[in-house]
Amino acid sequence: MNREGKPVRVLYSFPLKLGAGRICTTAWYQVDGLASAGAEVTVFPASIIRPLPANVKVKPTLARGKLRVPHKLLGRMAYASLHDGIVARRIEKMAGQIDIIHAWPLGSVETLRTAARLGIPTVLERCNAHTRFAYEVVRQECDRLGVPLPADHEHAYNAELLAREEEEYRLAFRLLCPSDFVVKTFLDQGFSREKLVRHIYGFDETVFHPDAKPREPKRGLTMLSVGVCAVRKGLHYALEAWLQSPASREGEFLIAGEFLPAYQQKLSAMLAHPSVKVLGHRRDVPELMRNSDLLVLPSIEEGFGLVCTEAMGSGCVPLVSEACTDICRHMENALVHRVGDVAALTQHITMVDKDRALLAKLRAQGLRTAPGVTWTAAGIKLLDVYHDILAGRRSAAAVNDGVVATV
Repeated sequence: MNREGKPVRVLYSFPLKLGAGRICTTAWYQVDGLASAGAEVTVFPASIIRPLPANVKVKPTLARGKLRVPHKLLGRMAYASLHDGIVARRIEKMAGQIDIIHAWPLGSVETLRTAARLGIPTVLERCNAHTRFAYEVVRQECDRLGVPLPADHEHAYNAELLAREEEEYRLAFRLLCPSDFVVKTFLDQGFSREKLVRHIYGFDETVFHPDAKPREPKRGLTMLSVGVCAVRKGLHYALEAWLQSPASREGEFLIAGEFLPAYQQKLSAMLAHPSVKVLGHRRDVPELMRNSDLLVLPSIEEGFGLVCTEAMGSGCVPLVSEACTDICRHMENALVHRVGDVAALTQHITMVDKDRALLAKLRAQGLRTAPGVTWTAAGIKLLDVYHDILAGRRSAAAVNDGVVATV
């Protein structure tokens, strides 16, 4: 509740198509979780393709009915700026109806400036590591591998985009970080810890759930990789580790996701191994997870790693780098290695292949962890973050009032 004892009134601004793939799905679930937790949510998406609960007010900025401003025609930056300007103008008329504004990258500079002038606290979603850090580590790894990034790739250096995002970092009252790894990348860039607040993402337990059938203990391991097959996800490390492990003799490594062509060519020799199955883009990821023993994600940089929570909820054990979510705890519900440590990842694959009791223990603990990382749980956590921010603002205001009164 806010200071009047009523639900917290949230203005949620999202500069893309709410309910579409990747971060658009993340944002949809985040809004749904907030509404379920008891927030009074008004959403300004650029457009929306998946309905939200009836208690959420949805007011698109770049769509009316079935008509939408074409994203590709304007380009990403112009599209986000147009959305941002519309939201900024709208909140001028809503100042007394908003307790907090939740904004997303690229579409928030004017929104954040207007909110600051009106005295409305803001949080900016940081779905990934600091962009300057991400650009640098991905560039270094691409150079090491000899894999060029297309100029329009999301991790190819873009000075204009970086400048806009860094201005948003500066303007936001707080930055919402979904993992300790993301926090560290901002601390390393000189941000104060006070500006960085933690929350989590989640998974949909109605979609991702374990298979009731018992697993055959003597069959070979099935290891799964899910998501865009890009350098930053470290698939090359996973392939090296898999092929160095005895598990590859009887097991299989399934790779579900689309490849950057140059990256696929670089890895072609390893991808040709008979134990490796390249599946391409798949729509049956929940089923793949239910039928797999391991989910591998050796990212060199990450925001949260949604597939980790989805895997846990499906009874699939995450083998991840330390760049992934800290929900993965080594030897408790997952196996965690240092970024780029192929030897450690190889050891982890071999260890669970030889010790199926350990695999069963990690799987069981992951299933016990899962209820605390659903989208419902994430919505409650996020609403708690809002409460803490609003309470801190009220306390600061009370102190200031006391100082003025004393003077």
